[in-house]
Amino acid sequence: MVSRPSIEDAVAAHGGDLGTALSAVLRSRPTRPRLLGLGEPMHGEEAFPRLRNELFRHLVEHEGYRSIAIESDCLAGLLVDGFVTDGVGSLEDVMRRGFSHGFGESPANRDLVHWMREYNRDRPAEDRLRFFGFDAPIEMTGPDSPRQALTALHTYLVAELRGGQVPHDRKAVDRLLGDDGRWTNPAAAVEPAASVGASAEAGTLRVIADDLLAALTSEAPQLVASTSSDEWWQARLYGSTAVGLLRYHAAMADDAPTRVSRLLGLRDAMMADNLTAICEHQARRGPTLVFAHNRHLQRVRSRWQLGGQPLRWWSAGAVVGARLADRYAFVAAALGAAPRHGLPAPAPDTLEGVLATLPGDRHLIDAPRLAGALGRATPLSPRTDTSTGHGYFPLDPDQLAQIDAVVFLKHLP
Repeated sequence: MVSRPSIEDAVAAHGGDLGTALSAVLRSRPTRPRLLGLGEPMHGEEAFPRLRNELFRHLVEHEGYRSIAIESDCLAGLLVDGFVTDGVGSLEDVMRRGFSHGFGESPANRDLVHWMREYNRDRPAEDRLRFFGFDAPIEMTGPDSPRQALTALHTYLVAELRGGQVPHDRKAVDRLLGDDGRWTNPAAAVEPAASVGASAEAGTLRVIADDLLAALTSEAPQLVASTSSDEWWQARLYGSTAVGLLRYHAAMADDAPTRVSRLLGLRDAMMADNLTAICEHQARRGPTLVFAHNRHLQRVRSRWQLGGQPLRWWSAGAVVGARLADRYAFVAAALGAAPRHGLPAPAPDTLEGVLATLPGDRHLIDAPRLAGALGRATPLSPRTDTSTGHGYFPLDPDQLAQIDAVVFLKHLP
């Protein structure tokens, strides 16, 4: 078994100032990242978004970060961004309507939004912090209707271009969309035949969405000049979301054995597209912190055993990493014992068990150095115990080389 002194050689910080330690790890890399992924090993545990808030404040104040992107609906996130940048709406409203997956109920997310608004209050527009959701408008029960995204893009183009330059009529689009209930039918999550995605109308809408997005791109110089780069970027977000949702609906109608893996891959591909677009949009302002589940941000293929079915797909972090190379960095989070979630102390022959021997309750660890220390010792086994909600995913010790740093919380109540 690896000795504790050799593990401690890889520890960048015990306890207190994890932000300064994170800065040191990032500055040791050959290239400073434009996107920094910070993972959490499970959803619904406030300790991780609270840690995110702490590290984001440090990155803003000491490393020039000017935006954060979280695993939440990209279109709903526009409401949050409007509030934190310009005070549009109210805190109560954006917490209710600006988050998906129930994340608006998180006290840590509320603290984040409030802090960002106060930070921005007296700052010039070019120095204000920005908020982004980067997830697709997809819940466990299925995806949204493409109506909001498609009609918002069409409206933008009609307002700024001559009629002949905008392909397709709004009435025709509305007619093809029909009742939104067809698109949000929860039965389609498990029954392909219940999905509208294979209908003739859905096929025609995919062509229309592609045509509208092409018009947005081809007329970009005029559109940016007549509106702004922010408004054009938002229109592109609507367009890419419409295309992605229609693609996802089509996949839901497919009854192939690979259906679920494909759906998971399509969702992460939309995440990756959004993160790449955020990186480009924020390039002149500063780096972006990205917060999501480890499984979405890791650089390797995601694996999940669901009901006896092995699922495999490329995570958003793997896709972004392929595109941005060393401009993307990933800090994973790991957890020791969490009785409230049914997690006992980890076994000593697991990665979490080894990290639990360190003094103190939380640590920031240089992952490549840790991998080197572990490489000289007895191989570790992946942790196999799970939380009562089956939401905890342990780190794979064989993947440490694909991680820049690990944040480890030894014990939660």
